[in-house]
Amino acid sequence: MSLTDAVSHLSPERWARANRALVRKALAEFSHERLLTPKELGSGLYRVLSDDGTVEYRFRAALHALDHWAVDEQSITRHRDGEQLEPDALDFHTEFRQTLGLSAEVLPVYLEEISSTLAGTAFKYTKPQTPSPVLAKSSFQDIETGMTEGHPCFVANNGRLGFGVHEYLAYAPEAASPVHLVWVAAHKDVSTFTAGAGLDHDTFLREELGEAATAGFRARLTALGLDPADYHFLPVHPWQWWNKTTVTFAAEIANRRLVLLGEGEDAYLPQQSIRTFFNTTTPTKHYVKTAISVLNMGFMRGLSAAYMEATPAINDWLHQLIESDDILRSVDFSIIRERAAIGYHHRQYERATDRYSPYRKMLAALWRESPVNSLREGERLATMASLLHVDADGRSFVGALIAESGLTPAQWLKPYLRAYLLPLLHCFYRYDLAYMPHGENTILVIKDGVVQRAVFKDIAEEIVVMDPDAVLPPAVERIKADVPEDMRLLSVFTDVFDCFFRFLNAILVEEGICTEEVFWRAVADCAHDYQDSLPALADRFARYDLFTPEFQLSCLNRLQLRDNRQMVDLADPSAALQLIGTLKNPLAPFARR
Repeated sequence: MSLTDAVSHLSPERWARANRALVRKALAEFSHERLLTPKELGSGLYRVLSDDGTVEYRFRAALHALDHWAVDEQSITRHRDGEQLEPDALDFHTEFRQTLGLSAEVLPVYLEEISSTLAGTAFKYTKPQTPSPVLAKSSFQDIETGMTEGHPCFVANNGRLGFGVHEYLAYAPEAASPVHLVWVAAHKDVSTFTAGAGLDHDTFLREELGEAATAGFRARLTALGLDPADYHFLPVHPWQWWNKTTVTFAAEIANRRLVLLGEGEDAYLPQQSIRTFFNTTTPTKHYVKTAISVLNMGFMRGLSAAYMEATPAINDWLHQLIESDDILRSVDFSIIRERAAIGYHHRQYERATDRYSPYRKMLAALWRESPVNSLREGERLATMASLLHVDADGRSFVGALIAESGLTPAQWLKPYLRAYLLPLLHCFYRYDLAYMPHGENTILVIKDGVVQRAVFKDIAEEIVVMDPDAVLPPAVERIKADVPEDMRLLSVFTDVFDCFFRFLNAILVEEGICTEEVFWRAVADCAHDYQDSLPALADRFARYDLFTPEFQLSCLNRLQLRDNRQMVDLADPSAALQLIGTLKNPLAPFARR
């Protein structure tokens, strides 16, 4: 790639378009989180003033359920001293730095994340824009790489600090460049491999790598006078190898505790989460999730070597729970299990740090089942994040699915909610179990435009059992957390209602596909049908009232604006939440009181 090619996406026109789009999102989400308080000027026109009152933004917006601001992107104007200026996302965050609570320490790093997000958007504008009706019928990976937005709540949602532009073009999901993983041998004295029931290291890796590659790796060790039986095989993200492993782990390489084996033969595509890879050479093989020391959306995206040890056991436990539950089986709910995991323990860094340090998360990997294996005749896959995708002409992905199905919006929502929402409700009410069920962690199985079932992923790092007295197998104990009683249902209200349904509802309403009443009545009907089917849990339904008039507003951007290097104290995640006032519960009008 030439020097010129690397920055060819950064043109004045694309930059202006990306800035307008991001300022729209900032106005919408910061207003939702009550950082900004727009003043209505009449007829749906609003304004906000900068910290010093010298800059004014005007925009048109419609307000939807859950204080959702549908800001009209083209209506945004910016004024200073009687002069009209183009919206600029970097200027915007500096103009509102005090209002947004951006400290002198956080601001420049946050601006770098905003710059990276803008550059990524500009790059996406260079790609042929696939119309939603076409994308909705595309392959699983074409949908994954064809998405344009990223996390719907976070303004700086594509920071990826650490990637140079050449690395962005090699490893960002939207670039859709095939990646070959780097393989190393990790001495068993300093690495831990764990696998699910019935699996062992040698058999598992032979199936993943193939006989020829496995034999080649073993021969490489033997040629160095090393015994292959003393080592585990470990895949490394190429970025991590070049930027971290070769430097931070130099002593391990020099002392042959870590031995470079070479590139793997299989080609992979990075997923929306950037550190998880889908095998495109053999789609039925496992996903590989790798550690990558890149700052993205409030965290360094490493993988804890210590956490990896219990990962397969946690997945096996949850898989068995799902298999033995009649309600979950009735909606065909499933997870793709993390079947094996490996972590490397750099003893010197471990002695120098606590267990939450990024230095303990630099070299680890896990293997997750492929959802391709579960497909039946006529079925296809789509990440649930795609339901929030809107193409360049304003046509939604979800609208295309509804059109393909031939159903009314209410009819279409019913099987979708039964597949996605019902398992979440049942796991919460029956087992005190909560997931991180955002769009990127949920895969939908679709047939003729209709959702058939949902598959959840990212299990071991994301699930929590909120009953401190729950009896769990020793290997699974770590997923227990003592969550305050009044915050437990936030796992549904925040993660599902506010961070996903709020946007899905607005898209359907703005496009004229259905009304808010149709959408939220469908959600309420799903909840009522579920609760009616289990009278034995009536006390739980009353104790954690899904139809309560209001619930606490938990703000994600506020976390990132406060500390964009580590948004949450992993030792006590619920203590870190930024709870600002309440939201009216859109299910409340449908309560059977």
